[in-house]
Amino acid sequence: MKKIVLFDMDGTLTPPRKELDRDLIPALRELAKVAEIGIVTGSDHNYVLQQMGLLMENSEIRYKLHILPCNGTKYYPPPQAATQSHQLAFEKNMREELGELGFTTIMRHILQRQAQLHLYNIPMTGHFVDYRGSMINWCPIGRNANDNDRERFVMFDNNKSDFRMGEIRSFTKFLERSYMKDRLQIKLGGETSFDIYPIGWNKTFALQHFEDYQCWFVGDRCGENGNDQAIYERLRVHGRSFEVKSTKDTLNLIFDEIIPRIVNDK
Repeated sequence: MKKIVLFDMDGTLTPPRKELDRDLIPALRELAKVAEIGIVTGSDHNYVLQQMGLLMENSEIRYKLHILPCNGTKYYPPPQAATQSHQLAFEKNMREELGELGFTTIMRHILQRQAQLHLYNIPMTGHFVDYRGSMINWCPIGRNANDNDRERFVMFDNNKSDFRMGEIRSFTKFLERSYMKDRLQIKLGGETSFDIYPIGWNKTFALQHFEDYQCWFVGDRCGENGNDQAIYERLRVHGRSFEVKSTKDTLNLIFDEIIPRIVNDK
């Protein structure tokens, strides 16, 4: 059976919103000798290009590299020739799934809530809502926030207020009032944002592209309400999912556990 190792991007292969950790390239090159590689992320394709360009251009990896933005609701299979790039082969549409009224209701609620956040005295820079076709990413501090503002927000969220968990509870109550609790879910996206998408469009969605593969997963947001939780728990029953806290953890995991287990399983 073919094997594929699926990786989250931010916090797993890259520091948040940064380029690929170059120390991982030799490890991924060795992994590509025994398995295919997938990047399954809540980010859209343009962010994957910005952060993972080095990997997508690597001649020893690109032909085994699957790109799965927006939790796999978009799919770019590996190119087949040197003159080809990764091309979109599949995508879902949230707006069509919800209908215009449902979609507009969600967007209006997010924008109204964003307008109230000045009460928290948190930094806000740039655009806050990113509609990615199959999901909405809501970043209260703005996607253009600098590193200092991101760090301030993370400290505010983790150490003082539990802000984002409170917003998830509030958003869930809104979904109940709007009779959409059975249609939508909200999860933590990275360190500063939320991912909002139809039920079932979490990262387990990516697995349907690999029904004839043995799938493995590595991610950093595997706890409650994390955007890696669903796929982590799905594959954990087979002992093929791993939670990491840094790109260094990922590096060690590839060499110390994943490659040896895949090789010994042949």
